[in-house]
This record gives sequence, structure tokens and C-alpha cells, in this order.
Amino acid sequence: MKGARSRPDHLPRIAITMGDPAGVGAEIIMKALKAPILETLFPLVIGDRGILEKVRRALGTPWPEEMNVLDLKNVDFSCHSWGMVKREYGRASGEYIEKAIELALKGEVEAVVTCPIQKEAFREAGYPYPGHTEMFARITGAPRHALMYLHGAFRVVHASLHVALKDVPSHITEDRVFDVITVAHEGLNALGIERPRIGVAGLNPHAGEGGLFGREEIEAVAPAVAKAKEKGLDVSGPFPADIIFSMLRGRAFDVVVAMYHDQGGIPAKLLGFEWDKGKGRWAHVQGVNVTLGLPIIRTSVIHGTAFDIAGRGLAHPGSLVDALLLASDMVHVKRGETLTAGGKGIIRT
Repeated sequence: MKGARSRPDHLPRIAITMGDPAGVGAEIIMKALKAPILETLFPLVIGDRGILEKVRRALGTPWPEEMNVLDLKNVDFSCHSWGMVKREYGRASGEYIEKAIELALKGEVEAVVTCPIQKEAFREAGYPYPGHTEMFARITGAPRHALMYLHGAFRVVHASLHVALKDVPSHITEDRVFDVITVAHEGLNALGIERPRIGVAGLNPHAGEGGLFGREEIEAVAPAVAKAKEKGLDVSGPFPADIIFSMLRGRAFDVVVAMYHDQGGIPAKLLGFEWDKGKGRWAHVQGVNVTLGLPIIRTSVIHGTAFDIAGRGLAHPGSLVDALLLASDMVHVKRGETLTAGGKGIIRT
């Protein structure tokens, strides 16, 4: 492989999927894989070399000597275009994911970090999954799973994820909330936090106000919390969603279980994203997605394909850097190795 280097045995072996070939995945990879991050992990990029080379030329940077590429050659480079929804791009991004999972299950890599896919193209390519999380869970056979947003010590796990808002209440059952509380506990164990404090948000305004604004808290959330307490977990709630995230930011909890996608995503991205009004683009994009409950380690950027800026050299690599550092930390914890103060990455910030 061009530019490949041998693998130091102590560095975590991390597969990085390129994401949709029309998005910013290739660009943030080229920007992220620089010193000092390469001192903490051994990266294997799974994607298309032609797209990576196109980005390299546009950025005017040398090919990183440390970047190892598994080139699936599944993009017609002659007619490649940025920011376009194409079935072939959905298929290509799906094949990157499948190969990364295969390598992880075989133990050839120790973690997978994913760049963003375009969900419409993904669906057009025949993949039946709403997103990465569901695909990883299905292929790895994970019996229960959940997505966690992480920005430093601000951690949010979701009881429901890629479903329409009108369908969320049907997903908030006692069994599901209990499973997510349990997965959150186990997931923070994987981050090196032995007895995490878990707060649980309500679904309705004021957490239902004793049934006045909805009964999901009474019939599903509170019973799940009680059941988890009986199992010895440090969990409390449900709390109104408009206060629990301030409590999380103040370190009352190590993680919060949110009831739906935007309930947890908005506060996490409010902290991690910074818009530059003068330049009309993102100044900082920080934070990580982690899929909990899998037999393998998977982290991801917290943003999408950014078709509006793809190919323009404007993409911020911060979230990918965070995802790589967190994956590296999680590998060290899984190995039973001691992290340095603060962790090598972002676990204990």
C-alpha cells in the first residue's frame, strides 16, 4: 500500500470508514491524520484511494506517510461529483462499513470509527437500516444497543433514535428504557467509569406532571428506573428534560438517558458546535457518537455529510479527531491498560 507503515504493537488498530464519497469524509480524514494523533493509534482507512487523492490535491497537502488505505475501488472516479445523492455512493459507503465490521469481528482491527453516510443514498442502494447504529447492531448480532452522544463529560444515551417524532411514544416502553439504562451503565464501564451515575429524562413536559401531560413516565420510565435500582445501578429519574441536561453539565450525573433523538442531540451539539458568523461556516465541530452494546468498539463523528461544503476544503476535522481519540482510549480500557491522567483521548475530561 502506498504510504503504508508497519504497525507498532502497542498502538490501537483503528479502522476508519470513508463515508459517502460525495461528502466530507475523505476531507476530514486527510485533515485529522496528522501528528500528534498518529502517536496514539494505527489507522487503516477503508474507502476509495481516488477520492482521497482528489482531496489531497485540492488541499495541496502531501500524502500522509502514516495513512494506510484499504482501497475497495468501488467508486467510478471519472464521473465523481461532490454533494450529490447517488445510489452507487450509498452502496460504496455500505461496503466500507461491512468490511470494517468484518475486520473488527476477526480481531484484525480493535475499533471502527465511521465518517458520515448519506441516508437517502444508503436506502437507494438497498440497505434497510436507518443509519450506522442499526447496521452495526444487526451485523454484529447485538441483542440490545443504544447510541451515545459524548462531548467530554457530557454524555447522552437515547432510548429511541431514528424514528419519526409522532412514533416516539410507542418506543418508550418499560423494557426498552430498562435496557438502555443497563447498556448505558455497561457502556460507561467500557470507558473506565466503574459505577456511573445515570439520570433519566422524562418524555413529556415537566416529566408528565403526575400524568397531567402524559402517562409514559408513570407507565414506562419510572418502572424502568425502579427495576434498574433493584439491580444495583445508580440511577434516578425521570427528571424534566428542560432541567436534566443542566444537571448533567454540572456533573450531577455521568450520563443521561434521553427519550428521543433531538432531546439528547440538541444540548450535546449546542455544546460541541460553534458557528462563525463572519465566515458563514462552522468554526468548531466537536463531539462523538458511540454505539453501546456491541461486541466491538465503534465511534463516529457527530455530524453529517455536509454536502453544502463538500469538496471546498472547509470541513472541520474536530469531531473525527475526538472519535479517533475516544476509540483509542476504549481499546486501552478493553485491554486492561491504565490510561494516563485525563486519558490519552477524551474519556475523563
